[in-house]
Amino acid sequence: MISTRDLSLLPDVDGLRALLQALATLDAIVCPEWGYRYYSFNCAWSAVEQMGSMRNGSGDDFFAHFSAAGCWLKGFAHESPMSPYAHQPKRVWPGLLDSVPAEFAACLREPAFSAENVTFCIWRRTTDRRWEKGSISYPSDVPDPDGSEDLLSILDGRPEKYRKFAGHYYDKDLSLTSIEHVYRGRPLTPEIVASLNPERSIDELAGDLTEIGYPFG
Repeated sequence: MISTRDLSLLPDVDGLRALLQALATLDAIVCPEWGYRYYSFNCAWSAVEQMGSMRNGSGDDFFAHFSAAGCWLKGFAHESPMSPYAHQPKRVWPGLLDSVPAEFAACLREPAFSAENVTFCIWRRTTDRRWEKGSISYPSDVPDPDGSEDLLSILDGRPEKYRKFAGHYYDKDLSLTSIEHVYRGRPLTPEIVASLNPERSIDELAGDLTEIGYPFG
């Protein structure tokens, strides 16, 4: 299980980018209304940056910022004992952001990421061999103290995880074969779209797929 205590199953930077694009594509197919989607991805967040995100509609989220430097990912689980709001006065948990490399310092100032609302933060530079985090003393006797196990669990790259998620959140019983097709980054076809949502067409999805950067034809 992925968490900040064990990041060994988290893909590398390129693998994470591709996975977040796949998740955003599946959500776009299943859920026409952007505001109700869990996962999104913008392949042209700026001329040299990309951004993937998760929002569960209940106050929890994560943002993954991709640049030439690598990837910086920040998450917020609002009920976590490590939430800034669990303390008076409000404060970021010690060590969470103190060691963020200079290459990602701008992310801490980006209003869209709300870096002050954070329960976990990880990063991986293109020169790094593994994902890194700050030096943190976690609360004792709490199974998932920062919420990362819950919010990052789907990022292990297993298509059945998305199928289970969609069944719970969207009340959809989706084709695992079609989900696997998207997870592998294969070009989206009308047949795959219809198998996942017969009420959506690939033409309707063109704008979403262009923003996500997912191939289609």
